[in-house]
Amino acid sequence: FFYSLLLPGLFVFGTLCVFSLIVLWRFRLLLQRKKKAASSSKTGKSQTVIAFFHPYCNAGGGGERVLWCALRALQKKYPEALYVVYTGDADVSGQQILEGAFRRFNIRLTRPVKFVFLRKRYLVEDSLYPHFTLLGQSLGSIFLGWEALMQCVPDVYIDSMGYAFTLPLFKYLGGCRVGSYVHYPTISTDMLSVVKNQNVGFNNAAFITRNPFLSKVKLIYYYLFAFMYGLVGSCSDIVMVNSSWTLNHILSLWKVGNCTNIVYPPCDVQTFLDLPLHEEKATSEHLLVSIGQFRPEKNHPLQIRAFAKLLNKKESESLPPLKLVLIGGCRNQDDELRVNQLRRLAEDLGVQEDVEFKINIPFDELKKYLSEATIGLHTMWNEHFGIGIVECMAAGTIVLAHNSGGPKLDIVVPHHGKRTGFLAESEEAYAETMVHILSMSAEQRLQIRNSARASVSRFSDQEFEETFLSSVERLFQKCHTCTD
Repeated sequence: FFYSLLLPGLFVFGTLCVFSLIVLWRFRLLLQRKKKAASSSKTGKSQTVIAFFHPYCNAGGGGERVLWCALRALQKKYPEALYVVYTGDADVSGQQILEGAFRRFNIRLTRPVKFVFLRKRYLVEDSLYPHFTLLGQSLGSIFLGWEALMQCVPDVYIDSMGYAFTLPLFKYLGGCRVGSYVHYPTISTDMLSVVKNQNVGFNNAAFITRNPFLSKVKLIYYYLFAFMYGLVGSCSDIVMVNSSWTLNHILSLWKVGNCTNIVYPPCDVQTFLDLPLHEEKATSEHLLVSIGQFRPEKNHPLQIRAFAKLLNKKESESLPPLKLVLIGGCRNQDDELRVNQLRRLAEDLGVQEDVEFKINIPFDELKKYLSEATIGLHTMWNEHFGIGIVECMAAGTIVLAHNSGGPKLDIVVPHHGKRTGFLAESEEAYAETMVHILSMSAEQRLQIRNSARASVSRFSDQEFEETFLSSVERLFQKCHTCTD
C-alpha cells in the first residue's frame, strides 16, 4: 500500500516544489520592477540604492554609532547614491532621528537619507517570545524584512543590526548584493557551552539547568538554530565583524572566512582626547561611571552590588566619598522597567543616595561625566566590543571591564608593555580592584590614563571609515561573490 503511494506522493511533492519556485520567481520579477522604479532619479538617470536594515536606529547605542558613521563614509565616497534606512522608530520623524544622531554622537550626515518606517517591529521584540526567543525573533525578522522589501528594493543591502535571517530574503528574492555588520552573533559557541555544561545565565534559566532532559532538549534546539544561523549568514557577499571575539564565532558558524574582516566600530576618540586631564585632588569625591544601554546582558546589577561592597570597604580602606553614575539609553518600556528594577536594587542595598541614573543624556553631558570620572565600569560577560570602554579610556578614565570578549582580546590590552586598564569577573573581584585603583597614587593613575589614551587611536572614526569602505567595496562591483 505504501509503495503504491510512493509515486503519487513524489508527483505531488514535485508539483508543489515547482509551483513554489514559480511563485517565488514571480515575486522576484515583481521586486525587480520595484527596484527599477526606486532607483530612477528625478532626472531620469538610474541611482544606486543603498539600504541599511536597522529597526532601532534611534536607540542611541554603539550599534547606532556604527550606522551613522557608515552612512557618512558611504555618502562621502558615493554622493550620487540614494540612501535608505529601514527603521521601526515610527513614533518620531526622520528629521528627529537625524537630530538625535547629532545630539548623541556629534555626527551630521552630508546627504539626505530616506527613512522607511516599519510597523511590525514588535515581531522582533524579545518580550513577544517568552520561550524559543531566538527562533521567534529570527522568524519575526523575516516578516519585518519582507515589510521592508515591499516598500523599497535596494541595489545594496546591509544588515547593520544582526538580523541575519533577512539576508537570503534580500539576496534571492530582492536580487540585492548583501552585506552584514555583526556586532554580536545571534547564537555563539559560548551559549552552546553554557547550556551543555548546565550553567545558569540570563539566557539559560535555572529550572532548565536543574533538569537534564530539558537541558538536552535546549541543546538540540540550540544546535539546530546554530545550523540555520550558519546557512543564512553564509548568504552574505561581505561580512564585517566588530572584534576578534566576534570574528572567531562568525568564522565557526558562517564559514565564510574569505569575505570576512574585522572592522572595529568607530569611537569618537578625538573628541575625548581633546578633553584635558584634570589634576586629581586628594580630598575630592571620586566618580565611578558606567556607559551602556540598559539591556539585561550588560549586567548592571553586578555594578551596583560591587559598588555596595566597595562602600562597605570604604571606611576600613580610608577612601574618599564615592558616587556611581549609570549612563545609558532606554530603547523601550522593557528597558525603562529594568532601570526601575535597578533603582529598587540600590534601595535594597542601601546605596540609593550614592547611585544616579542618567538616561539618554546629550553628548556634551556625557563628555562632562567622563572627564570628571576616576573609574569607568563595564560588567557584560563576553561583550562583543565595548565602545563605552574606548570612550572612557580616551577621556582619561581608568577602565575596569569584564575579563572576557572584546575588552580582554582587543581593548584593555597592554600598550607598548604598559597597563591600560583592569579586568575582573566576580562582585568581590570588582570591589577589590576598585579599592586597588582608588588606593593608588595620583601619579600611578596618571600613567595608566596616559597609556590608555595612547592606545585608542586604532578605534578612531578615520580608521573605521577606511576599513569599512575597503570591506564594502566589492558590493559595488559587478563581481561580488565570496568565492571570487
